[in-house]
Amino acid sequence: MNENLFASFITPTMMGLPIVMLIIMFPSMLFPSTARLINNRLVSIQQWLIRMTTKQMMTIHNKKGQTWTLMLMSLIMFIGSTNLLGLLPHSFTPTTQLSMNLGMAIPLWAGTVILGFRHKTKASLAHFLPQGTPLPLIPMLVIIETISLFIQPMALAVRLTANITAGHLLIHLIGGATLALMSISMTTAFITFVILILLTVLEFAVALIQAYVFTLLVSLYLHDNA
Repeated sequence: MNENLFASFITPTMMGLPIVMLIIMFPSMLFPSTARLINNRLVSIQQWLIRMTTKQMMTIHNKKGQTWTLMLMSLIMFIGSTNLLGLLPHSFTPTTQLSMNLGMAIPLWAGTVILGFRHKTKASLAHFLPQGTPLPLIPMLVIIETISLFIQPMALAVRLTANITAGHLLIHLIGGATLALMSISMTTAFITFVILILLTVLEFAVALIQAYVFTLLVSLYLHDNA
């Protein structure tokens, strides 16, 4: 069990070629679209969830910030569906890869920062030096604020990676313990199995919450700069 602990995080290959791009593209095919005048229940629930999330996340933005609505809604749907698909047996979760999460976080963060320096230059520069700072502390505060600014995309990526990876590892460990305890004590194995079911339900919630948190933080960065 220990040898295969991180086997689910290895990038899958087919005939020696990585198939990560196919896995990343797969969730987009799961969202139904229809040209009918009256939608079915699945499409109606999907549209209701999108409208509710859009209203909650984008009401704080001005018109310039609301131009990011399509990108942010696509981001939360992609991360949420990818996290949920990763909970299926023998599947691969791209969001457990720090490189992929950095690939999402850095361009979005850089876009918000560039937007802030372009349209709100004085306000963006003012973040590096709070008003009323004593003169001897100015160099230190500028360095600290600069470091905190560049840490933001790393924090976004590491938070998503750590939460999804920790959940998968716990499910793997408790599932292996349940199989091992079946030959020793069925009562203990049953209790462990119940814990496994509860943890799986929790991971479903974590998968959606982490998608929301990632997108919400990008939205807040946009609000500070747009």
